[in-house]
Amino acid sequence: MADDASTVPVTVLVPGVLRAECGGESTLTLRSGPTLGALLDQLGATHPRLHRRIRSERSEIRRYVNVYVDGEDCRLTGVLTTPLRAGAEVQILPSVAGG
Repeated sequence: MADDASTVPVTVLVPGVLRAECGGESTLTLRSGPTLGALLDQLGATHPRLHRRIRSERSEIRRYVNVYVDGEDCRLTGVLTTPLRAGAEVQILPSVAGG
């Protein structure tokens, strides 16, 4: 993605369980278009293994993955159309099952 006015820098926080999918990194800094969907598309281009753990084959966020943009659950703010501001922080949290 070009580094121009239509992109914004975004920090993605990667939990320990998913770090192997992105070279062990705990944070990723990406330039993204103005929505969460654009960020996830960019993530797919740069870290395809991580992307597959977050999105389904139909490009939807997987049921068992929670994504927060600046602390707000994206399912309450528009899912893939959730707007991103410059410097936004996106946190990815896969659900943990257990008993």
